[in-house]
Amino acid sequence: MTTTVTNKVQQPATAQPHGSLARTLTLPLLIFYGLGVTIGAGIYVLIGAAAVRGGTLAPLAFLLAAVVMGVTGATFAELAGRVPHSAGEAAYVRAAFGAGALAAVVGFLVLAIAVISAAAIAKGAAGYIASIAPFPLLVLTTVAILAATAIAVRGVREAVGVAAVMTLIEVGGLVAIVVGGLWHAPEAVARTAFAVWTWPTTNAALHGMLGAFLLAFFALIGFESLVNLAEEAHTPARLMPRAIAATLGLATCLYMAVMIVALALFSPAELGASATPLALLFERTTGLSQLIVTAIAVAATFNGIIAQIILASRLIYGMARQGILPAALATVEPERKIPQAATLVAMMLVVTAAIAAPLDALADMTTRLMLVVFLVVNAALLKLKLRGEPAPPDGYIVPAAVPLCGAALCGTLLLLTFLV
Repeated sequence: MTTTVTNKVQQPATAQPHGSLARTLTLPLLIFYGLGVTIGAGIYVLIGAAAVRGGTLAPLAFLLAAVVMGVTGATFAELAGRVPHSAGEAAYVRAAFGAGALAAVVGFLVLAIAVISAAAIAKGAAGYIASIAPFPLLVLTTVAILAATAIAVRGVREAVGVAAVMTLIEVGGLVAIVVGGLWHAPEAVARTAFAVWTWPTTNAALHGMLGAFLLAFFALIGFESLVNLAEEAHTPARLMPRAIAATLGLATCLYMAVMIVALALFSPAELGASATPLALLFERTTGLSQLIVTAIAVAATFNGIIAQIILASRLIYGMARQGILPAALATVEPERKIPQAATLVAMMLVVTAAIAAPLDALADMTTRLMLVVFLVVNAALLKLKLRGEPAPPDGYIVPAAVPLCGAALCGTLLLLTFLV
């Protein structure tokens, strides 16, 4: 019975009639994709709100989020080798529990997260674009989503290639801020870093850090999206663990460093009051025009939209292959080898979400949904291990304590988020 379930996951009934995706993604491209979706989703959009909520403890909120992500990241790394398919989370649940209904629920949750994240990033991009092109935010948001979709439908290698260039630009902007802050105000940065590590334990401070955690967690969402490119990666069992670790580690270091520099040079209120806090910080640390970092921020956020639309489309495609969505959405465009119908549906969903809700609400909603998904995915790997399901010989393996700890962490933090 166990073997039957696994075979159904590994060989979806609809796979052959609709063609397959091309395995064109190498480790560098996977890391660029992961960093692009993570950084574009986070620091350029939410640094001001995180500073207001967490104050001096905001950098620690990013560290807490990274710890939770790291444990679950190890779970995803093993599952990517066990079940290397698009709509991975739904496939993991099906492999572990054999429950089509639960797999469908998880698939729709992950799709909702991708859509909401893309909408949140698009609204953040519109805020930066509006500072140099005074058009209505709704118009700019919609145009950004349409332009990102136009790139996504050109092909995954081309789209991820564009994302790689933009990722280099956006990471360069963050590094310039950190280096500039250390150069111009080393004492202030050192004082703030010391204050972070000697944080107060008052209820108000802890409550503020928990509020910042919601945004920090959202800012670090991205590594898990890599598993949904498993059908387009060379040797996913070998490459996915490396790409996940690199994405999460590099993003966390950058976020904490930028947050420390920001709090050293501005008060949380100043950061929260600015519609373009990174532009303000860039001007202070480098002496260069805010227009430069505004352009970088536009590239970063636009990059995030591309990555999330790619993710949403692969989720729709994978769920259609598993029979959760209509089979027509599992078709692959023969020349470019992309799920074109699924990509267009993803675009329409993102536009709808961007119109429907404000940025902070989108971020908080995404965090809570992702904690639910992480809890279920950890439970899926734990179930496979307890059942004695063999892992592929070349795959990444973790002890059973890892998914158990991941599930407990995610469940606890999910409950705590409702206290904020």
